[in-house]
Amino acid sequence: MFGAQQSITHPMKILSLLLALLAGLAFAAVAAEKPARSTRLLHVVSFKFKAAAKPEQIEQVVAAFRNLKRKIPGIKKFEWGTNISPEKHDKGFTHGFILTFKSEKERDDYLVHPEHKAFGQLLGPILEEVFVIDYWAQE
Repeated sequence: MFGAQQSITHPMKILSLLLALLAGLAFAAVAAEKPARSTRLLHVVSFKFKAAAKPEQIEQVVAAFRNLKRKIPGIKKFEWGTNISPEKHDKGFTHGFILTFKSEKERDDYLVHPEHKAFGQLLGPILEEVFVIDYWAQE
């Protein structure tokens, strides 16, 4: 009797161990998976202009910023708009811009590009404050 009981229990132990091993391997595989890295590095910029800034000056700044896409190859996409949020949390920032890059190198090249520097010279006299945040887009 003891031998028959052992022969029934022994395959069950092996099966249990195999199932536990497979479950452990599956869990390890899932845990090891890293989310795919985004291919979109977003450079988000918001401007608060000085009260003395004239509408024509602001329009000139927007046009110059938009034209950087033609002048700096790393900029893949350029979007912009003015604040329309009803939440009243804008802290005086009126204009938002999103520049899309494929890599940190392209973004870094943009930051030191002579055309970007020239844009900063145009913007400086009418800019009160700027807010910038960069992040890899996630879905």
